[in-house]
Amino acid sequence: MNSIHIQGGVALQGKVRIQGSKNAVLPILAATLLTKETSYIRNCPRIADVYKMVSLLKSLGCSVSWDEGGIRINAERVCCGDMPVEAVTGMRSSLCLLGALIGRCGEVIMEHPGGCVIGERPIDLHIQALEQMGVVFREEEGRMMAFAQNLHGAEITLPFASVGATENIILAAVMAEGDTIVYGAAKEPEIEALCSYLECCGANIDGAGSSVLRIRGGRPLYDAEYLVPADRIVAGTYLFGCLGTGGNTLLEQAPWKDMKSVIRIAEQMGAQCTVAEEGLYVQAPERPKSIGFLRTEPYPGFPTDLQSMALAVQTLGDGDCVIEETIFENRFRVVEPLKKMGADIEVQGAGRILVRGRETLRGTAVEAKELRGGAALVLAGLMAEGETTITGCQYIYRGYENICRDLRELGARIISV
Repeated sequence: MNSIHIQGGVALQGKVRIQGSKNAVLPILAATLLTKETSYIRNCPRIADVYKMVSLLKSLGCSVSWDEGGIRINAERVCCGDMPVEAVTGMRSSLCLLGALIGRCGEVIMEHPGGCVIGERPIDLHIQALEQMGVVFREEEGRMMAFAQNLHGAEITLPFASVGATENIILAAVMAEGDTIVYGAAKEPEIEALCSYLECCGANIDGAGSSVLRIRGGRPLYDAEYLVPADRIVAGTYLFGCLGTGGNTLLEQAPWKDMKSVIRIAEQMGAQCTVAEEGLYVQAPERPKSIGFLRTEPYPGFPTDLQSMALAVQTLGDGDCVIEETIFENRFRVVEPLKKMGADIEVQGAGRILVRGRETLRGTAVEAKELRGGAALVLAGLMAEGETTITGCQYIYRGYENICRDLRELGARIISV
C-alpha cells in the first residue's frame, strides 16, 4: 500500500474504536525482556513500529506469538544484547531497548536508532543518566556499545523531561541494585503505563505520573498480563478530523482523562466534546474557529504529536493563529504540502508559524515526510475539495493500525492503494 486516495468534502459521522497506544506499547514490549517468563500484552496495536519491535525481539531470542486479543512474548532464551543492524535502522523506538538490555544482559551493541526526521533528538540524556548507574559507553565502527558490570541505583536529575530517557532509566533501574530516584521525570501517560506493567511483574515504583520517580531495584520480575491503554494521539487525530470536516462522532474508548489539553483546544476551535461511558462524543461547527495561539509543551500541555493535526484544522479557521513548536524543531515539514493544497501559512522562525485561515483547501498530490505530518495530510485531504493523493504512507502506518478503515467507518471516501 504505497498511496492513500481521498475524495474530500464529507463530514465524519458515526463511531470508531480507538486502537491501543503506540507510545505506550513499545517500551512495554521492551520491558518484556526483563522477565524470563511469558508476558501477555492485550490490545497491542498491529502497526508497523510494533512489527519492527517484534522482529527485534525475535532477533534477540524471544519467542513471540499473536492471537486475537494481543501478543505473547517469552524472553527466556535472551542471552546477549547485540541487535542486528537491519532491525534497528529507521526505528527510533528501538532506543528503549537500551535500558532493558542493560538490565537483562548487562550489555548492548546497537546502531544509532532512526525514525522520523522531525528533529535532532539527541540521546545524550539517555547516556548521561545510565552512566550515573554504572554503565560505560563507547563507540566502535559507528556502533554504540554499552556495558555495566555493576548496575546500581542513583539519584538522577533530568534537565529536560525526556520521555525516552525516563523510560530507559526505569527499565534499567528495576534491575539495578538499590534505589533510583529520578528528578524532572516525564509525566506522560505512557510513562504511567510502563510503570503499571512493571508493577504487574513485581517491580516497586513510586511517583508515576509525577516529576519525581523512585524505583526500588533488584526485585525478581515475573510474567504478567497487561491491557495496553487506548492511543490518545490516534483519538486526537480523529477528533481533529471530525472538527475539520464539520462532523459528529463517537470516539469509542478514547482516553479522555489523558486528553484534557487536546479537548480544551478543540473546544476553543468550536467543538462540543462530551465524555460518556462509551468514550468521547465530538460535535463540530460548520467551520472551525481560529484560536489565536497554540504552543506545544510536555504533558500535560498540548502534545507535539498532535500539532500537525491542529495546524491542518486551523488552515480552515475563521481568522489567524500563531503556532509555536517547542519540542521538535522539524515538526513543520508538513507546511509545504499544506500550502500546495492552498493553505496560507507563513514561517516566522524555526519554531513558529502564522496560519491565516481560508474557506477551502483543494485536493492535490502530496507526500508524507513523517508519521504525524502524514496523518495531518490525511485530515487535510478529508477537508479539501476534490481528490487528494498521499504518498510516503509507510510513515503513517508506523502509528495507525488502519487509518483508512477507521475513517471509512466514519463515512470518509478514502482508500489505500
